[in-house]
Amino acid sequence: MAIRDDLSTAMKTAMKSGDTARLSTIRMILSRLKDTDIAARPKGVEKIADDEVLAMMRSMIKPRREAIELYEKGNRPELAAKEEAEITVIEGFLPKSLDDAQMKAASEAAVASTGATGPKDMGRVMAALKAEHGAALDMSRIGAFVKAALAG
Repeated sequence: MAIRDDLSTAMKTAMKSGDTARLSTIRMILSRLKDTDIAARPKGVEKIADDEVLAMMRSMIKPRREAIELYEKGNRPELAAKEEAEITVIEGFLPKSLDDAQMKAASEAAVASTGATGPKDMGRVMAALKAEHGAALDMSRIGAFVKAALAG
């Protein structure tokens, strides 16, 4: 549970340094993590695995990006900046993800290695990608690359 340790250590550091914005974001992450752990208990899981923690943290980014867009349209740059700062903190705990070129190459390689021939094989290709690249893969973005590789 290295990610949990990293979050705990970062929270203590933020408390000591008086970085209230970072502390607030870390507490928000830990709160969401606790909720996710509680939701997993009926399945017999005490604490979710690190890869699920990373997926949970990635899922926290998308609504913030959408909020930034809305704040910018509503001429509220201070709120957009706050959301951007939260994204920066969250991304600081995530492993470096693959860039577009790497995702395209990984998608094409997974299509070839699984012998996928069409859209019906997308689940198998996605599973192979997740197994090979794990946390470095942004599952919300890779789907488009897999669809393109299956179509081409």
